[in-house]
Amino acid sequence: MSPSELQQYLHKHIPISEAMGVSVNAASPESVRVEAPLEPNINHRATVFGGSASAVAILSAWSLLHLRVRDAGLEAQLVIQRNAMDYERPIHGAFTAEARLADPERWERFRKTLERRGRARIRVESILTFAGEPAGHLTGEFVALTQG
Repeated sequence: MSPSELQQYLHKHIPISEAMGVSVNAASPESVRVEAPLEPNINHRATVFGGSASAVAILSAWSLLHLRVRDAGLEAQLVIQRNAMDYERPIHGAFTAEARLADPERWERFRKTLERRGRARIRVESILTFAGEPAGHLTGEFVALTQG
C-alpha cells in the first residue's frame, strides 16, 4: 500500500485523521511516518494540543500494524489496549510521528499466535518529531482479533 493509498484509507475509515490534517509521508512494513499541521491541532498556548499529539502517534502505530497484518495476508481488527505517552517539549508547528515495532523479533510470534488463537498482542513505538528534534514518545500495546 502506497503512502497516498494509506492516507485515503485513513481519511475514509478514521475521519478524525482528515480533520486533523494528517498526511502519510512514508509507509512500509518497517515504519510508517505521518505528518500533521499545527492549525487544526492547536491549543490555547499556540502549540500542539497533547491529545492531538497522542492521537497522531497512535494513528501512525495503528497504521504500521494495519500494513503488516495486511501484508501477511491476515484479516484482523486492530485495537489499542493501552499506551503511555511522554511529551518531551512543546510543538510549535507541523510535526511527524514515526512508528516502528518495539520488538521486531516478536512479529513472527504475534503472527503465529493470531493465526492459531485468533487474538494476539504486540507493542509499537512512535516518535514525535518537531523541527528535526524528538518531541514525544508513545509506547502502545495493540491487540489484533480475527473476524470469527
